Amino acid sequence: MSLEHPAATDPHARAAVVGERTRRARAWFDELRDSLVAAFEELEDEAPEHLYPGPPGRFELKPWVREAGGGGVMGFLRGRFFEKVGLHISEVHGRFTPEMAATMPGADRDPSFVATGVSLIAHLASPRVPAVHMNTRYLATSSGWFGGGADLTPLLEDQRSQDADDAVLFHEALRRACDAHHADWYGKYKAWCDEYFFLPHRNEPRGVGGIFYDRHDSGDWERDFAFTRDVGQALLEVYPKIARHRMSEPWTAEEREEQLVRRGRYVEFNLLYDRGTMFGLKTGGNIESILSSMPPVVRWP
Repeated sequence: MSLEHPAATDPHARAAVVGERTRRARAWFDELRDSLVAAFEELEDEAPEHLYPGPPGRFELKPWVREAGGGGVMGFLRGRFFEKVGLHISEVHGRFTPEMAATMPGADRDPSFVATGVSLIAHLASPRVPAVHMNTRYLATSSGWFGGGADLTPLLEDQRSQDADDAVLFHEALRRACDAHHADWYGKYKAWCDEYFFLPHRNEPRGVGGIFYDRHDSGDWERDFAFTRDVGQALLEVYPKIARHRMSEPWTAEEREEQLVRRGRYVEFNLLYDRGTMFGLKTGGNIESILSSMPPVVRWP
């Protein structure tokens, strides 16, 4: 049953539809989170000790409750290979403010909403291993849709090209995820990612992109849910390959400095332009998880 199904005009029927879809989406986000925890902790174990001294890090999972309704589980890893990872699950509900309702499809009819999602941001100790971000989510008002994507941010200039090996591998994985569902989606969502992850005040992209989509509703919820699952699965498969390929490469003090300066661009984007940051702050989300995308060490020249 879609949210536009005649039966969904009955508030009780609509609530049942939204509830079941939210439950299924949340179950997948939990499964993806658990798979990412296992994959990242395995990378922590594999990192060579002469480059990454100290004990391998482990995720710390911490539940939180949102006063206005819902909550989630924050996950943090502060290790030797991964300098900082935030991996969070949320499921929140409530009513949009008039300001927020004016920007959300279907909220003009009913400002109540439910949203669930998983988000990942990883900053590496090595400047030779790119940072990565992934977020997928489901949101329902009187309409319902998926959003999210994944993008790669190399920190060294010689890796910050669409033709660089890591970028090619990353984009190929996302292309396959998109092409399994619609031949046009990769081109559409890659272009949207390039436009979205751009810092206009610096006239430069944040990284080498990936895909970005929002308010994705093809009219077939099962298809859209399968697509969102495949985006998460693509990230789970491709990023550990990139990390393993780079983890044994030594780096210089100059490369570490370049990494820290580039991280400043990451901070600028997330605080000035990121929709997820703005949504979380405006809907009373958990500040610690919302701002966990900030790198642990950063420099501005």
